[in-house]
Amino acid sequence: MASTYSDLKIELITTGEQSGTWGTTTNTNLGTALEEAITGSADVTFSSGNVTLTLTNSNATQVGRNLRLNLGGTTGGARDLVLPAIQKLYLINNGTADIITCKNASGTTVAVPAATSTFIYNTGTNVVDATSYLSTLSLGSALAVTSGGTGATTAGAARTALGTAKSGANSDITSLTGLTTALTVAQGGTGAATHTANAVLIGEGTGAITSVSPGTTGNVLTSNGTDWTSAASAGFDSGTRMIFAQNAAPTGWTKDTTNYNQHAMRIVTGTGGGTAGTVDFTSAFTSQAVAGSVAVTGISGSTSATTLSTAQIPSHTHTYDKTNFAGAFGGAKFGSPAGVSTSSATSGSTGGGGSHDHSFSFSSGTATFTGTAIDLAVKYLDVITATAD
Repeated sequence: MASTYSDLKIELITTGEQSGTWGTTTNTNLGTALEEAITGSADVTFSSGNVTLTLTNSNATQVGRNLRLNLGGTTGGARDLVLPAIQKLYLINNGTADIITCKNASGTTVAVPAATSTFIYNTGTNVVDATSYLSTLSLGSALAVTSGGTGATTAGAARTALGTAKSGANSDITSLTGLTTALTVAQGGTGAATHTANAVLIGEGTGAITSVSPGTTGNVLTSNGTDWTSAASAGFDSGTRMIFAQNAAPTGWTKDTTNYNQHAMRIVTGTGGGTAGTVDFTSAFTSQAVAGSVAVTGISGSTSATTLSTAQIPSHTHTYDKTNFAGAFGGAKFGSPAGVSTSSATSGSTGGGGSHDHSFSFSSGTATFTGTAIDLAVKYLDVITATAD
């Protein structure tokens, strides 16, 4: 009976066969077939196309039996490496410039990036990663970002390489994109992915922020004591009169073109709305000249009688001649007695005491006056009055 072969194409000698030569077959099984499966390494060359490895019934050397497959050649793009449909561990060393996908004719696959090595396991149907867990791992250098690492050996350098921000309060975050769930209010967001355009946002405590749409033209934001709503403005009662510092009345108002032209306003504490006066505003408040004349047609009268006291009249004295006698008349001749002389003397001061009055009269006369002009041209703002429709 002829020999049979295992999945690894190890020759299985039938009992009684190969008398005298079985040793050679056994040596080839051990030295070639088993060694290739356990430690063997073979080259697989690509030439701008996919490569399919097969195993034939021979214990002679075969590429598809080797543990380590060195991929090389010119790929010209991503390629497939189709493995024999047997259960086997492979170490794939991709030395090409493109991704090589290791697979069977069907089932799952493993894509090996360019210039990398990895262990895969072929179940005969599916190709899977041989290792999915490592309890520890030490790398001689930082794992590149393109290989799933950070490309750095420190946290700060890793964040820079990955373009990420540190946790907690920081200045690394300048924008957020790609969020699939809206940030909650507690997280500093709104709790909503969208809001109505042109709406007013309303806080809802810790809940998602809501909004109030504008509603009808002219609506205002109104509080009902609990929440905010868009409602029509209460407006003014029809006939209400107001002042506007503009040429035309606003919408909903009618300009008064009949009353109050050239009027000033007066604030009162009593009843309002009254009018008075006849002079226009700009006529009254203009530069006024100071000039005119006064005519006197007649004036007459008298002063009242007044009695002057001694203290009120001018102080005055009276002068008289005084005779002086010196010695006796004995021996003197008649007519010129010896020792007699005269001198001037003054009486004591005194006043009158009688009353007197003064009379006067005036027939008529005129007088003129002038002065600096008084500028009453005060600044003003033209306003209009309008009534609510």
